[in-house]
Amino acid sequence: MTVFEIIKISGNVKKLLALSLGVCLISICCALYELPDDKFHIYFFDVGQGDSILIKTPQNHKILIDGGPRDFVLERLGEVMPFLDKEIDFVVLTHTHADHLEGLVEVLKRFEVKAVLITGASSSDPTYKEFLKTISEKNIPIYFAERKNDFVFGEVFFDVLYPFKSVIGENFENINNSSIGMNIMFEDIQILTLGDLERDKEAELLKRPLPHSVNIYKASHHGSKTSSSIDFLKKISPKEVVIQVGEGNKFKHPSPETIRNLHRANVEKIYRNDIEGTVKFVF
Repeated sequence: MTVFEIIKISGNVKKLLALSLGVCLISICCALYELPDDKFHIYFFDVGQGDSILIKTPQNHKILIDGGPRDFVLERLGEVMPFLDKEIDFVVLTHTHADHLEGLVEVLKRFEVKAVLITGASSSDPTYKEFLKTISEKNIPIYFAERKNDFVFGEVFFDVLYPFKSVIGENFENINNSSIGMNIMFEDIQILTLGDLERDKEAELLKRPLPHSVNIYKASHHGSKTSSSIDFLKKISPKEVVIQVGEGNKFKHPSPETIRNLHRANVEKIYRNDIEGTVKFVF
C-alpha cells in the first residue's frame, strides 16, 4: 500500500466519522425536542386516508389509537418519539377496516406494546388475523371494549362510551358501527373520538350520557356524510374538530354536508390532515 493510498483511506475515514457525528447530533437534538415535558400531547397523524392518533401523557405514557393504512404510521412515530424509545403502553384498534388496522400490525412487530384494546367483533379479514396472531406470539395482554370498562394512565382518563356492552364474536353488517368510542379527559380538556361510527349509532349515543362542550372532536368516518349529524354535533358542542382525511381521496371526504353541519354547530376551528398534515395539540 502506498503512502498516498493510506492518506486517501484516512481521509475517507475522517469524512465517515464526521458524517456519523453529524447524524448523531441531529438524532440527539430530535430526541431532546420530544423528551417528556410534563404536558399532554396529542397528535392526529397524517397517514393518508385513514386514522391514527398518538397521545403522550405528562408521565410519558404513550397510547396509539389506530394505525392507518399500510405502514405510514412508523414514519410519523419516528418524528415524535426518541429514536431509542420503542415502547407503547396501549394500542387501541377501533375497528378492523384496513385504514385503521394495517399500520398497527407493523407497530406490534417493531415496538414493545404493553397492552391492546379491541372490540373482539367477528372479522375474517386476513390482516386482522395477522394482528391477533402477533399479539398472541408476543404475549401482549388484550382487553375488550365496553362501556363499563375505562382506563387510566397517570392523569389521563379514557372513558369508553361505545360499545355499550361486550360485542365479542358478534357479526356486524356495517363494521364502522363496531368502532370503539372514547372520551379522553385530561384536567378540564375533553377529546371525543368515535372511530367510524355512523349516524344510527350517534342516535343511540344521544340517549345516553354524553360529554358536552368537548374541546376536540375527531370527526367520525373521515368527515363522511354518514356521520356527524347536526343533532349529535349540537349535543357535544365541539370547539375544534380534526378530520383525518387523505389528500385527493377517492371518497371525496370530507363531505360538504359534514362541513356545513360543523359550521352550523359553531365549531371554532376545523383542522384537516390533507391540508395541515399532522395536527398536534399540547395542553
